[in-house]
Amino acid sequence: MRISLIQMNSRAAARDENVARACAFIDDAAKSRPDLIVVPEFFNVEYFPQYRDYRYMDYAEPDDGYTQTRMKAKAKEHGCHIVSTIFEMARPGFYYDTAMLINPQGEIAGKYRKVHPAAYLSLEKIYFRGGSTFPVFPVGEWTIGFSICYDNLFPESCRCLMLHGAELIIAPYATPVDNPWENFLTTRALENGVFLAACNHVGQEGEWRMSGKSMIIDPLGKLIVQASGTEEQIITAEIDREAVIAARRRF
Repeated sequence: MRISLIQMNSRAAARDENVARACAFIDDAAKSRPDLIVVPEFFNVEYFPQYRDYRYMDYAEPDDGYTQTRMKAKAKEHGCHIVSTIFEMARPGFYYDTAMLINPQGEIAGKYRKVHPAAYLSLEKIYFRGGSTFPVFPVGEWTIGFSICYDNLFPESCRCLMLHGAELIIAPYATPVDNPWENFLTTRALENGVFLAACNHVGQEGEWRMSGKSMIIDPLGKLIVQASGTEEQIITAEIDREAVIAARRRF
């Protein structure tokens, strides 16, 4: 599988501009013909849970809203899967941080709702509720799962995904914390024998400087590729499912 991560900055109160920029990055990433493209958590808006202001509830969208409609079109245009994570309004009063797997036909093939809304630094718990399951999804011969940002501080999240069959874990991020996140993410990959791909925001967003450093890690906990801590960037890697089998035999 070839996977591309889009590390980007998201401007405040500029959803349409952010989505347009993400689409341009996707067009650029598609030149290397990836099977799977990932954008960061809440890529279409600035990281709003750093503030307590219920006006930000207006940022929530349904899965057929403006943002995901554009992402579906891009997946269909380029014939690839896209992982797109938004502030989702499932129905009135039910809000989630939701990673959606969009297939090459432009359809939502699966959803994961963040189980652990962050209470460390940010105020996510006042904006959305947590999900309660750890589903996995087929992408070609692979089985993939999602673990969003703060979820990865809990070893059980990735463990549940691996026990459900995940060989690749996608971790959409929006964080200013750049230390020690390499440590626990490489540990999550090693202890479960999975590839792990973490895709983060970068640059100033409100009062926070997002830390970048998006990365792809192999099943032995080794970094394959890592992005800058300061610049927007696309990183791409070819990953081999046989490495999962070999790592689990060894470890």
